[in-house]
Amino acid sequence: MPELERLATRHAPALLRFERVNRAYFARFVADRGDDYFDEFADRLADLLTEQDTGRCHFHVMVDEDGTVLGRFNLVDVADGSAELGYRVAERATGRGLAREGVRRVCALARDEYGLRRLVASAALANPASLAVLRRTGFVPVEEVLIGGQPCLRHVLDLTAHS
Repeated sequence: MPELERLATRHAPALLRFERVNRAYFARFVADRGDDYFDEFADRLADLLTEQDTGRCHFHVMVDEDGTVLGRFNLVDVADGSAELGYRVAERATGRGLAREGVRRVCALARDEYGLRRLVASAALANPASLAVLRRTGFVPVEEVLIGGQPCLRHVLDLTAHS
């Protein structure tokens, strides 16, 4: 099984490759990051790592034995025991349970390592696989929201109930 690792500078080449290779696939479900994201990738990664050092965010990558990034699992806007979970998995890695396993692992880290009590996550209604991952990992749907103009379903997970 691939390893879930805290994002570090050493992941930069593999992470950039992951984002480029899967750009069109991801754009089917979430707003495209735009060309600037790729043009300014090194600076953006440095900013993310600086933000991670403050504890306001916790970024993770799931990597295969050869160092290939298969997914990203991020906790952002950490405050008052809560954070927003976001994740994406490479198109070639879908259907193998990696998203579900990555979400489970990052939820355990959120509770056990980062001291969080509640996570919020949203998935596009047009992305039934992502909605299923949230449901299978204990998230409860709470409301429909628009994100980037797309209808999404917001979910909440009480980490204190999953000790």
